[in-house]
Amino acid sequence: MSRRLASFFNGRPRLQAGALLAGPIGWLVIGYLGSLAVLLIAAFWTVDPLSGEVIQGFSLENFETLFDEPVYRDIVGRTVLIAAAVTLTDAVLAFPVAFYMAKLASRRGKAILVVAVLLPLWSSYLVKVYAWRTMLSADGVLNWALEPFGLHGPGFGETAVWLVMSYLWLPYMVLPIYAGLERIPDSLISASEDLGASPLTTFRRVILPLVFPAVVAGSIFTFSLTLGDYITPRLVSNTQFIGNAVFNNIVNNLPFASALALVPIVVMVAYLLVARRLGAFEHV
Repeated sequence: MSRRLASFFNGRPRLQAGALLAGPIGWLVIGYLGSLAVLLIAAFWTVDPLSGEVIQGFSLENFETLFDEPVYRDIVGRTVLIAAAVTLTDAVLAFPVAFYMAKLASRRGKAILVVAVLLPLWSSYLVKVYAWRTMLSADGVLNWALEPFGLHGPGFGETAVWLVMSYLWLPYMVLPIYAGLERIPDSLISASEDLGASPLTTFRRVILPLVFPAVVAGSIFTFSLTLGDYITPRLVSNTQFIGNAVFNNIVNNLPFASALALVPIVVMVAYLLVARRLGAFEHV
């Protein structure tokens, strides 16, 4: 049997590739794209207000609610704003770390720094969020450290969500920027200095334009992960975000939860189209 299969695939590279990719592509189409299709279809269903049963018929009621109700517009706007703030914060924090790793650290130091950046990813997501929850609490270490200066921490709220998510997703910004900086030849930076450019001018006119697609690539991770997260807002804030609103409606109003879940998908599709034009996919 094995010999027959071997002879059947011999000299047929397209058939070989198709057989190897059949499993992953099948899972992608059925498990991933199929679930998205069901999500899209369910968004047009409604719930009977008396029986609570799902009515499988076409209706735009859920989308009308999203656009007409100010509370949901506020939730979407708040989520997108926090996602943008987390992305900007991580870009500012990641750039000097990535630059030192790529251009200044020794080979051994570079390896140590890469492990240090990856190390937080090896620990549990919930452990990290609960650690931040403990630090941000009224009797946490943050208030203890600021109390001698007459200051206090932000407590629980939108600022806490911004801080925790900026910490959680920082490695996803450092690594793409590091890879982008690694591709810039050192001779190019030296040539800029030889021509009399100041370090600031070299950064602004040489380094930043070349590494900007890598920054956009990192922003895809930080923006999308923040956009869909619901655990962190639930643990360190009482404010509603898209993920929380979807979670709260799954049991009682699945069609509306599906419609609300399409919002981050639409936002990310638009974001990815812009990122593609900026060449970000070369660094993902």
